[in-house]
Amino acid sequence: MEKTEDTLLLQDKSIVIPGEVIATGMGYIPGTGTYREGDKLNAARLGLLTIDGKVVKLLPVSGKYLPKLNDRVIGKVIDVLLNGWRIEINCPYSAVLTLKDATSEFIARGADLTQYFALGDWIVAKIVNVTSQKLIDVSMKGPGLRKLQGGQIIAVNPQKVPRIIGKEGSMVTLIKEATGCNIIVGQNGLVWIEGDPKAQLRVIETITKIEVESHLTGLTERISTFLKGKGA
Repeated sequence: MEKTEDTLLLQDKSIVIPGEVIATGMGYIPGTGTYREGDKLNAARLGLLTIDGKVVKLLPVSGKYLPKLNDRVIGKVIDVLLNGWRIEINCPYSAVLTLKDATSEFIARGADLTQYFALGDWIVAKIVNVTSQKLIDVSMKGPGLRKLQGGQIIAVNPQKVPRIIGKEGSMVTLIKEATGCNIIVGQNGLVWIEGDPKAQLRVIETITKIEVESHLTGLTERISTFLKGKGA
C-alpha cells in the first residue's frame, strides 16, 4: 500500500468544523479536539486550529464555562438558603455563597437574608472551592467583590474572555477609557456594563467584534481604530 504524503491542508489559526480533514499522512499527531481516521487527521469539533510542531489540536471557540479555583465570576442570586444563597454562575452547576463568605458582619440566626442579597441580585464573587462532585463555593471577601447596582449584564463566549480582558487587562482598559463605562468581565462569560446608554451600546458592539475576530492577529489595533470611529 502506497504511503500518503504528510500534508497540512489548513493554516494555523483557521476555524475548523467537525469532520473537516486537517492533514493527511501519518506525520501529524492528533491532539485535543482531533482524531485519526486511516491516514487522515480530522476535526472532532468546532475549534481554532493550533499547530505545535507536529501536534495538531483544536482550541474550543464555544462552550459552557467550567469553574476553576480563584476565578472571578459574575453570578445571580437564585435561592435564599438557611445559611446563605444559591448563585447561578452561567455553568451547568450552581454555586453556594455562605454567610461567612458573604460578609464580616454578625448575622443573627434566623435573620432575613434578603436584606443582604435578594432573589435576582447580581454579585461579583470569587470561586473558593470546587469539589469532584461539582459542588462550588464562592466568596465575596476580596478586592472588587461586591453586589452590582444598575448597569446591564451581557453573556459572551467564556472561551473569548481572555481576549476581552487582554494582556494584564489591556483590552478592557482600552474599552473603558474610550467609552467612559464601568466594565467588569467575569471569567464565567458574563460582563457587567454601567454608564451612558449610548456608551453601553458601544461597549457591546466592541465586545461582539472581539468575539468574532479574536482568532485574527492585530486585534488590539483594530479595536482601537474601531473605538475611534475610523473603522468597522
